[in-house]
Amino acid sequence: MPSVSAAMRVLLVAHDESIAEPLVGGLADYGIVAEHVTTGAAALAARPADLVLLDAGLPDLDGLDVRRRTGDTPLIMLTAPGDDAHRILGTALGADDYLPKPVSVRDVVDRMRAVGGRPGRSTATPVRACGPLTIDLGTREVRVHKIPVSLSPKEYDLLALLAEAPGAVVDRRRILQTVWGPEFAGPGRTLDFHVASLRRKLGDPAWIENRRGVGFRLTAPA
Repeated sequence: MPSVSAAMRVLLVAHDESIAEPLVGGLADYGIVAEHVTTGAAALAARPADLVLLDAGLPDLDGLDVRRRTGDTPLIMLTAPGDDAHRILGTALGADDYLPKPVSVRDVVDRMRAVGGRPGRSTATPVRACGPLTIDLGTREVRVHKIPVSLSPKEYDLLALLAEAPGAVVDRRRILQTVWGPEFAGPGRTLDFHVASLRRKLGDPAWIENRRGVGFRLTAPA
């Protein structure tokens, strides 16, 4: 996926609630909506999703049977440790990645980003724009007036998040959870330092407006 965002919709197919509940809640912390179903039949009847998280061990259908019917939807399989059979067959059927259970939310999000960024995958608008600012989600290239801007990974993730909806205020909590992760416990001024650096690199402090006590929004300078 490109930069994981609230616009992305994930289908989680897992019978085990001890796996599903923490994943659904954890993905929500990243602004990702996950629809959870417990059977292969329910997965096949669900609305199309941007990405499928599929437990290989389901009570009614083998996870591989579900994969055969999901077409080209990006898919990450959750397998038992050492389950080489599912990995081999899943690869042949076009599964994009695997994670052994139990899984951490951060590992899942990282794999989702990697899968979404593969050539041929398109789960979000490939280029975001705000006035003369453009962000290529595939190459992670940022330009202002067609001039490249060099950003650190966190600066890029912050800018891409704000550019999801230019002009809309993104609250500080969502920014920290999305860019740094829900377990982030770094310096309290980390976000402000990155915003200041972004303003400098974009060439005008007016690019990022601070709504004191709420959050930040991206606006093209007048």
